[in-house]
Amino acid sequence: MDIPATPAAPTGPLTELLDGRWAHVRRAARERMSELPSPATYDLTTEQHRALVFDELRELAGAGYPRVGFPKQYGGDGDTGGSLTSFEMLGFGDLSVMVKAGVQWGLFGGAVEALGTERHHDAHLRAIMELDLPGCFAMTETGHGSDVQHLRTTAVYDPATREFDLHTPHEAARKDYIGNAARDGRMAVVFAQLVAGGAGRGVHALLVRVRDDEGNPVPGVRIEDCGRKAGLNGVDNGRIWFDHLRVPRESLLNRYGDVAEDGTYSSPVEGDGRRFFTMLGTLIRGRISVAGAAGSATKSALTIAVRYGLARRQFERPGSGFDEVVVLDYLAHQRKLLPALATTYALHFAQEELVTTLHELSERDHAAVEYTDGEQGTEEHDRRQRELESRAAGLKAATTWHATRTIQTCREACGGAGYLAENRLPQLKADTDVFTTFEGDNTVLFQLVAKGLLTGYRQHVGELGSVGMARFVADRFVETVIERTAARSVIERLVNAVTPNDEETDLLDRGWHVKVFEDREKHVLDTLARRLRRAGDADADPFEVFNDAQDHVLRAARVHVDRIVLEAFVAAIDRCTDEATTALLNRLCDLHVLSNVEADLDWFLGHGRFTTARAKAVTGAVNDLCAHLRPHAATLVDAFAIPESLVAAPIATGAEARRQATQREHDVAEAAGTTR
Repeated sequence: MDIPATPAAPTGPLTELLDGRWAHVRRAARERMSELPSPATYDLTTEQHRALVFDELRELAGAGYPRVGFPKQYGGDGDTGGSLTSFEMLGFGDLSVMVKAGVQWGLFGGAVEALGTERHHDAHLRAIMELDLPGCFAMTETGHGSDVQHLRTTAVYDPATREFDLHTPHEAARKDYIGNAARDGRMAVVFAQLVAGGAGRGVHALLVRVRDDEGNPVPGVRIEDCGRKAGLNGVDNGRIWFDHLRVPRESLLNRYGDVAEDGTYSSPVEGDGRRFFTMLGTLIRGRISVAGAAGSATKSALTIAVRYGLARRQFERPGSGFDEVVVLDYLAHQRKLLPALATTYALHFAQEELVTTLHELSERDHAAVEYTDGEQGTEEHDRRQRELESRAAGLKAATTWHATRTIQTCREACGGAGYLAENRLPQLKADTDVFTTFEGDNTVLFQLVAKGLLTGYRQHVGELGSVGMARFVADRFVETVIERTAARSVIERLVNAVTPNDEETDLLDRGWHVKVFEDREKHVLDTLARRLRRAGDADADPFEVFNDAQDHVLRAARVHVDRIVLEAFVAAIDRCTDEATTALLNRLCDLHVLSNVEADLDWFLGHGRFTTARAKAVTGAVNDLCAHLRPHAATLVDAFAIPESLVAAPIATGAEARRQATQREHDVAEAAGTTR
């Protein structure tokens, strides 16, 4: 395949593009994090690791890290995008620090800010920011993880005492896997079924004291350590039970629902279901943060593996006598790492688009402390909010699954060296493994994405669940509309320029790439809608109809995410002003697209989109692109600008290259007969 020559690109413009809108936040994070202890913590005991992480959290608090995202009136900067970017950068260090910071300032502090009102903000936000009030986010229960709407903890209001009776009714209702609970947390945001005025009001959150100033559980609260985990052992996960704990009425985080002294319930949002999804919609920063941190961990793994692949030599080059081949010169090794590197770039740009969207929506709505019937209450606002939640869910799933696959691939690409704890890959693998199931199980999140696509992000459908979605689709004609998310005018121009006959189109034609992804998404969604319409048949069981179509539901979500990720990559290339960097990114985007298509060739062939010859050409193009990008591999990972102290793997910091050089010197001397 004839690929245009790609000149060597400097890392500077590439790093600048990757750093994006919040470059100043990334630069400050690199300077701050380069002074932290090594992220290699494999030789610490659980208690040593927990103590170290808490000390590092205090350093972060002292350096002002948490203030970025909190409101200005409480000493923060009010910069939502900057806060998410800062959190993403923590993913280059000890991931236990990242998770602990996310629990304290993202989940606990974020819930107090988003769900509470002035009385809670005045009393607690400064202490939360400064780590004077360590806290927990107590949502997940042993028996109800993803199904938050039906959790079992109860909060029954007693007008005689003006208190809530907070209770764990049975073992499956205990709060489980709660970060900060086992050791450090003093308060918790507890999600419970609210009962007031003799009626259930759905899930609400209360701010609850769980330990006294000496660190002992308060009467009515039982706490248990979850124990050692596969990874993230610097995070003190615990379980919490409540035994008719009395909680003051004022502890209810009452932005979306309040209880008067006499037990009268009021809410600015109509309907328990709509209120529940409105509340949860304010907490999507957690999913966006996890996706960003997973991306950072993936970049660390790729940096280690690519550098090792450029230093490690294996098997003699024919005819050389003693010269061994650099392992990244092997096509099989290039195929392991370079497509994953290309997709990591694509997901980075998609993450940046998502953070920007949330930041802009937050700026517009920041002053709206109550849900009103004005602009914020319009159907368009609801749709945009649901669309944002859907994209956050989809990218969280795609990015964390990509991290799991890529880190394992990097471990294998480094052979036995990759299995050594000192080279960080086993720790990265263990620490990120849970990302696929916390802040939302990925399979459930992809179902959420498909649900939004089929219902046009209508908020009221959230109350219906999967069965309700099937019935909704059965009752309505669902027309697939591809709404582009980034670089709309550029993409429109690219698609319009595509040759009508796909077989004649250059495999590197960007318009063809977008067209192929759009066509696949439209077809999958159309056929899914037809399958779900059977839920409207007189003898149909809507649950069975939906359950039978789950494979199709997950595919619809995946191909949708693939398309918006590609659009983000196209938009990033369009923003680039350096000619050499643009050329390099174009080839990297080609590899991302064609490796994605190659992985799904069964679909393209089975649905008549490609001939066998075209499918073979795709595989050949992936091979050619890997070889073409091989000379640029070091530039592509160096552009991540990870501080060397955070790479923290001997095989990636020069030791392996020195060892290989020594070996070659020995081989030369031996060949010359000068060794003793």
